[in-house]
Amino acid sequence: MVIDRHALVSRHNPRYTAITRGAPLSVGNGTFCFTADFTGLQTFFDAYNAADDSFPLCTMAEWGWHSYPDAPADASALRLTPFDTFGRTVGYPVDPSGQEELFRSLRQNPHKFHLGIIGFTLDNAPLSLAACTACEQTLDLWTGRLSSRWTVASQPVRAETFVHPWEDTLYVRVVSPLIAAGKLRVSLRFPYGSHTKSGADFTHSPGHSTALHSRGGELTFERVMDGVRYRLRVRAGGISLDGLPGTASLPDHTFTIDAGTGRTGTLALAFCFEPMRIPVLDTPEDFIKGGPEQELPSFSQAEETCRAFWEGYWTAGGALDLSASTDRRAGELERRLVLSQYLMAIQNRGIFPPAETGLSCNSWYGKFHLEMHFWHSAHFALWGRAALLKKSLAFYRRILPVARCIAASQGYTGARWPKMCDPRGFNAPSSIAVLLLWQQPHPIMLAELCYRAAPEEAFLREYRDVVLETAQFMESFIHWEGGRAVLAAPYIPAQERHDPKTILNAPYELEYFRWALKQVDGWLARLGEGPCFGETAERLALPPQKDGLYLAAENCPDTFRTFPFYTDHPAMLAMYGVLASEKVDPPRMSATLDKVLEVWDWESLWGWDFPMMAMTAYRLGRLEDALDILLRDSPKNTYLPNGHNKQSGSDELPLYLPGNGGLLLALGMMATDTRGFPPSFNVQAEGMLKVLP
Repeated sequence: MVIDRHALVSRHNPRYTAITRGAPLSVGNGTFCFTADFTGLQTFFDAYNAADDSFPLCTMAEWGWHSYPDAPADASALRLTPFDTFGRTVGYPVDPSGQEELFRSLRQNPHKFHLGIIGFTLDNAPLSLAACTACEQTLDLWTGRLSSRWTVASQPVRAETFVHPWEDTLYVRVVSPLIAAGKLRVSLRFPYGSHTKSGADFTHSPGHSTALHSRGGELTFERVMDGVRYRLRVRAGGISLDGLPGTASLPDHTFTIDAGTGRTGTLALAFCFEPMRIPVLDTPEDFIKGGPEQELPSFSQAEETCRAFWEGYWTAGGALDLSASTDRRAGELERRLVLSQYLMAIQNRGIFPPAETGLSCNSWYGKFHLEMHFWHSAHFALWGRAALLKKSLAFYRRILPVARCIAASQGYTGARWPKMCDPRGFNAPSSIAVLLLWQQPHPIMLAELCYRAAPEEAFLREYRDVVLETAQFMESFIHWEGGRAVLAAPYIPAQERHDPKTILNAPYELEYFRWALKQVDGWLARLGEGPCFGETAERLALPPQKDGLYLAAENCPDTFRTFPFYTDHPAMLAMYGVLASEKVDPPRMSATLDKVLEVWDWESLWGWDFPMMAMTAYRLGRLEDALDILLRDSPKNTYLPNGHNKQSGSDELPLYLPGNGGLLLALGMMATDTRGFPPSFNVQAEGMLKVLP
């Protein structure tokens, strides 16, 4: 039976009948995202941004990077902290003491920034929340269009908002008697760039400039900000530009688009954001979309293009229909998976790995956390969309020279991948990030998933150097104790609760290294080359255990009894969830899962921990437990009406895309495995690929 995909998707369209400040809706194309309030624009940016745990209304693009003018050019002046590494010293930038300003600046710069606020005004004055009533809003997932209805000054307003699927262009159509009367207008506000969550600073007016050019029925706003140059082109159907100067400076960085009086009551607008010069993206040039100006498609042309893209997206990839299930949780699970697919499409289809809050707002200054790349993007391969994974996988090829330098500077061979970085691959200083290790095998894993989805020799050759040099670093990091290979200090494991100076054999890293080293031998064999790493992989230490349970590390015997070792990620479970390690004893892993469920501090977990644990339960054949964990009521497992995985209790994370990606990964595993789902779930699956190890 063929899944009715339109029905599957459309029954989960978010519909609001009241102002929902904590879960605003977004439209986007995977490289550009616009988050709107109930008016369909960003009219109430300040009100939505007021709370500490706010979900800000941002306009962001993957190319939108800014640095403050006093930002250091590089990290060469940073003092490194020495770590003893088996008789030699390796320096890491972990200590800000005595270099606080430099440390802080290298973390904050560059950062993503808010490209510009687009909202409504009434009678050329700001609107008030109290004046707006009868608010209704629907996000049509099938077409990628946001429809908003509301009333102000006793008059109805209807707005339709969507983003062009291939260009960073927002389209808006507004219908209201207030348009015809010349009362309701659309305003632009351009902020200075900021490292903060909203990416916007309205207190720094002299630090940037805005110039307006009007020509041929189009407005162009040229923005200059500390070496960053970008433009906003605005096409407004039916608006006369008579009386506007050809060029004008806007010292207050604001502008109001006036439709004039005597109009039909309909205003159609296109807002096209284009980079001109972004210093951190100057090379290669293909990062910059801005070039010779081309005429913007009309509203109707763009609307048809958008509709066709989204219909293709929903019909071409994988699908899971849970509507015939008797389990009361099936509807909520299906809602989460459909909305997660939408959010990944509007946040995570670019050439860079996304920030943990994607293009919705800044988390950790908008930088990439490469240990999260797996949780952001691995699901694409399972859901029949490996081409989308390949786009961001190419980032490793771009920054391979940087990764080589990192490894060489520390006395290792091969390529050591950064953790928290900008588009150039430069590692931000951190007391934790620079010592993390579990992102190292990710390029091998992600490349293997892509290959399994579409086996092609050209792809093997394209990523040969990435996978080989990744393995070379991993092998050079391993230490030999007689005949045993170990993962020993200095590093911090995925469970960030351990002393990097004493850590020994964290089990997830141990088994992930083992799997990856063997996998590279398989990759090379496909190309007719001999094995390189199999012996090292086989001689790695076994996962540490005590009293029939797997431990957080070999030197952490009190994992389940001593604080803080039963907090944060229960990463020992990942070696039989993310992986299916042949060195794991399933009964011992099942007992370990039971112990985690019994004693772990659930409030300290993160959004991806729930699908990770569910995957472990599932591999153990504990299907009911897998679903229970996946849907467990817990602060970090909260899914908002807009589909985002809010990390409750964290002001900086009103959304968390690794949770959404992990959910899709876990469900993709279940849909492609012969064990299926529990009996209360009647699942129909299409277009899914069994590619996980």
